[in-house]
Amino acid sequence: MNQIKNGVNLIGRIGIDPIVRTQKNGVKLAKFPLAINETIQEAEGRVQKTQWHQIVAWGSKAELIEKYVSKGQMLAIDGKLVNRVFNDKTTGVTRKITEVQVNEILVITPKKMAS
Repeated sequence: MNQIKNGVNLIGRIGIDPIVRTQKNGVKLAKFPLAINETIQEAEGRVQKTQWHQIVAWGSKAELIEKYVSKGQMLAIDGKLVNRVFNDKTTGVTRKITEVQVNEILVITPKKMAS
């Protein structure tokens, strides 16, 4: 029997400059939203829809993102889906989120061409 793999491949544009933080243990964490556009046929004609995915990267991947990645760039991401539960500090409500944890990243548009 084949082993089932939790994997996702995305190509999209970064919505904001990545937020990079250094954890207490010294490991870097980078987070940013990635916009994936698709054109679909609806009754009114072709419509472009955008889906947003929260991307997270740890360690050396986060360091590369901090150095080479900024808002507007197009990236290809290979990663896995990770579900996380946390308490919202402002409302006290328990929230659930699904993020894409980066395994590999490829910058498709260089930083200077990203506008």
